[in-house]
Amino acid sequence: MRFLKFLNTMERVTEPKSKRLRIVESNRPTLEDVARRAEVSTATVSRYLSAPDRVRPAMRLRVQMAIDALGYTPHGAAQALASQRSNTIGAVIPTLDNAIFATMVQTLQKELSAKGKTLLLAASDYDPVRERGQIENLIVRGVDGLMLTGEARDPAVYALLARHGIRYANTYVHHPASSHPTIGFDNLRAMHKVVGYLYDLGHRDFAMIAGIAEGNDRASERISGVREALERKGLRLAPARLLERSYAMSNGREALRQLMAQSDRPTAVMCGNDILALGALLEAMALGLRVPEDLSIVGFDDLDLAREIPPGLTTVHAPLEEMGRLTAAYLTEPGPTGDRVPHTELTAELVVRGSTGPRR
Repeated sequence: MRFLKFLNTMERVTEPKSKRLRIVESNRPTLEDVARRAEVSTATVSRYLSAPDRVRPAMRLRVQMAIDALGYTPHGAAQALASQRSNTIGAVIPTLDNAIFATMVQTLQKELSAKGKTLLLAASDYDPVRERGQIENLIVRGVDGLMLTGEARDPAVYALLARHGIRYANTYVHHPASSHPTIGFDNLRAMHKVVGYLYDLGHRDFAMIAGIAEGNDRASERISGVREALERKGLRLAPARLLERSYAMSNGREALRQLMAQSDRPTAVMCGNDILALGALLEAMALGLRVPEDLSIVGFDDLDLAREIPPGLTTVHAPLEEMGRLTAAYLTEPGPTGDRVPHTELTAELVVRGSTGPRR
């Protein structure tokens, strides 16, 4: 609301001319400048700024290149930045369907509300183009900070955040060597724990039902963690034993059915998250398999349902509430971050329940 008040009063400056706040619009590139450089209509530029997925990819690229070349900022962003503070924090998550994001966002919102801040939420559906458009729209709305999910994204997005001085944090990952702030856990090392635990139980025939790795660094790191841990023990994850699926229980069921149809069945299946693992568990029961006597299954996240569904799902506990609290604290800290890039590592612990047992 402060930047709206700024707009309403900008015409009625009562101070002497020497002290008046002036915005010189002629020095800023305009939407028309972008359209001319990209050789498209102004309507196309406007559509790209509000809904980039409605613009053809080739034209989208031309418009974005023109924006980057000119340093264009939508007028709303300039208004918000002129007010210095909007008391709003933005968060971009991949989906609203997964409880792992809902739990973290709920904690983030609670902490921000206690600090007098408002949370603006967007879901990208794992689409990097949509995510970029949402980040740009949140900047237009004058957010003071941004919570992002993972780190893998176009460097131009980080350049945009730097240009506007927006404080941000990449969550659900821990990359201490990164030039971007991270608040989260080491997905790769968490899967090392899973493999080590199953190996100690005597398992040697492993399979994995992973999330889609493309554009998802958390999923790709979990796959890499499994591969690395197996290689250290002289084993490998065969291509037929790695199935990537979007996060849905039905996909977990279908993937396990495919794995168990192989002539050489695995004795342990690791899943990219609890949703896939619960689907695998249900399908194992439908196939007449005993869990864990015939098959051990491990998830990742530690959703409430993982504790309740029999025999209880062995999984990796993601510290979501702690991550939400720390992210809220970091995004609302006063002043610049300085030269030091902050990284906060949280512990992702293996929680053993009834879905895993010794290899028969």
